[in-house]
Amino acid sequence: MPLFDSVMQEKPAVVFEIGTAYTKLGFAAEAHPRFILPTQVLDPATGKSTALFSLHGAELYDNLVTFLNDLFFKYALVSPKDRRIVIVETVLCPTEFRECLARALFKHFEVALVFFVPTHLVILTTLAVGTALVVDLGFKEAVILPVYSGVQVLHAWQAQPLASEAVHAEIRRQLVASGMVESLLTDDLVESIKVRTCFVTKHARAIQYREGKPPNPPPDVDYPAGGQQIVKVSGVLRETAFEVLFPEDNDNLGLPYLILDAILKCPLDMRRSLAENIVLIGGTSMIPGIAARLKEELLHLMETNLYKEKLFIKSFKFHNPPSKGNFTAWLGGSIYGGTDLLLTKSLTKENYSKNNRVPDWIHLDDKRSHGSN
Repeated sequence: MPLFDSVMQEKPAVVFEIGTAYTKLGFAAEAHPRFILPTQVLDPATGKSTALFSLHGAELYDNLVTFLNDLFFKYALVSPKDRRIVIVETVLCPTEFRECLARALFKHFEVALVFFVPTHLVILTTLAVGTALVVDLGFKEAVILPVYSGVQVLHAWQAQPLASEAVHAEIRRQLVASGMVESLLTDDLVESIKVRTCFVTKHARAIQYREGKPPNPPPDVDYPAGGQQIVKVSGVLRETAFEVLFPEDNDNLGLPYLILDAILKCPLDMRRSLAENIVLIGGTSMIPGIAARLKEELLHLMETNLYKEKLFIKSFKFHNPPSKGNFTAWLGGSIYGGTDLLLTKSLTKENYSKNNRVPDWIHLDDKRSHGSN
């Protein structure tokens, strides 16, 4: 019997993508996650939620066990002992979090097998391509990582805190400056305002705002904030909230600069293929207008002295993934979890018990024992 058939006859693996802001949960070989939940744990004593990635040490492990317990028994409704697990993780995942997650799965929940897959690689399976420049616009930061012929070009990665958190801070700043009471601006309200009212403006209009010659803004919006409270969202805020992703300063750390710098760090024969295969993923990539604005910015920068004599690229093309940007990586993990790679490339409970550590998937031959350098 083919190995693929034997995998699919088993109970489907559970696929997790635990992001800084949200966790996606579902089953292998399915097209959509079953649940998208905040990556938070509730403190019963205070009634307040705490972001999982803000915790460390024993506190992180204990809360991670509680979080996973809810995922398995409240949402997925499966016994972890009977399931294989696929973890979709970013290349920048903190080692402490990764080790705590493995310890919780193997030691506490006694799962038999865990398959760690890198975010920026597995999303290429959703497009059936082997080469792409993956631009991950998440909550904490924007991460740009080239993938060429199925291999991550790790020395070329770029990352900056240009993502949803920065946009939320800008929305808060403008609303407080307009007279809004800051205590009323909860995280959920700010995110709702961002998602439902804001968009990324065109390059030409952004320059007008930057030069102090603002064009006619879009209409203002009265946004309900619960009860009788109404938040007045100005047209200027709606159009300029995402300008924090495109800063113009001497550091050249805006999102378009990061994309071009990542391409520039790659060998010459890879650059054109990467520029013509750009993939936007992450929740921030779903905001209207961001792909068009990025293309305008990139073409504009190619005419400047900073890149004109270094990169000779005439066009930039963006892929349109078959799913929403916020769970494209999860979909890639779902596809991987439905193949024989689940059995051949996974970390088993027996192997983990020998060293009590997770091999580094960046290294193709990681045989280091626990605690070695």
